[in-house]
Amino acid sequence: MRVTHSQQTAAHPSRAYATQMGSMYQTTIEEFLDSDLASDLAGQVQLIFTSPPFPLQRKKRYGNLNGESYLNWLGSLAKPLARLLKPDGSLVLELGNSWEPGSPAMSTLPLRALLRLQESGDFHLCQSFVAHNPARLPSPTQWVNIERIRVKDSYTNIWWLSPTDRPKADNRNVLVPYSPAMKKLLHRKSYNSGTRPSEHEIGDESFLTDNGGAIPPNVFTISNTRSNDRYRKYCKHLGIRPHPARMQPELVRFFVEFLTDQNDLVLDPFGGSNTTGYEAEALGRRWIAIEPSIEYILGSKGRFTTEQLAETSTTVEA
Repeated sequence: MRVTHSQQTAAHPSRAYATQMGSMYQTTIEEFLDSDLASDLAGQVQLIFTSPPFPLQRKKRYGNLNGESYLNWLGSLAKPLARLLKPDGSLVLELGNSWEPGSPAMSTLPLRALLRLQESGDFHLCQSFVAHNPARLPSPTQWVNIERIRVKDSYTNIWWLSPTDRPKADNRNVLVPYSPAMKKLLHRKSYNSGTRPSEHEIGDESFLTDNGGAIPPNVFTISNTRSNDRYRKYCKHLGIRPHPARMQPELVRFFVEFLTDQNDLVLDPFGGSNTTGYEAEALGRRWIAIEPSIEYILGSKGRFTTEQLAETSTTVEA
């Protein structure tokens, strides 16, 4: 397989492909933030949703830094990203855990990275979330599988930041079905009201209103085990290596519905396989994705149908 693509400059990032609602650009995050395109987008982005390379101890194909280099790098992106947001916009960031090299002790680097980003960008921390993947393989291997002195690390943290403490958000857009027990209470129209051990008093009226669903918690349980979806089939058909750290679509869907409205602009500065762009488009939001790897860009096109792809500056030749 031979890959050809048009050249790019920092001032004019190369648009790899476009759909009716968005565009994928082939460039680095640094070049994008220095470009005319980023200047034009200042104050227009409602949601930045992304998962940057984690500060892992072992280098990955998609690139990752560690230690003070990681903190400086992520911190340097804070102000330029903040400038892109609307005054009531949001930055949602997924960060995984990290361990000290050669030690069964967790690293505080991800937490320090969050604080560096928050302070450098003058963000408010609106809420924290946990994404639990029960199907994740046991890790770190040395401490979990071999020495058996730790349990498996099966979650990542998701941090919701904003320039304001009251960004656009509506949890009525992400209600979940009531539990069978709650449905029975609503049908029975009575509740075990009264004062709880916490001295919080609950009345029938507040708990017996059918709001169309329950308010979800800030913990997601999603088994990321898809091995035969359209994206992987497309990559296999063209002999393209799929991205090794793909975003869970349910996470993107939740935050896009929670924090944006129809036709709002969603940006993913670490586009990867472009789960963010695809889910944003499916929900009627405009989107922009940034990704430097031509291989990952070519694979990400498999998320969209031929009819959706309006134009492209990348081609694959056998």
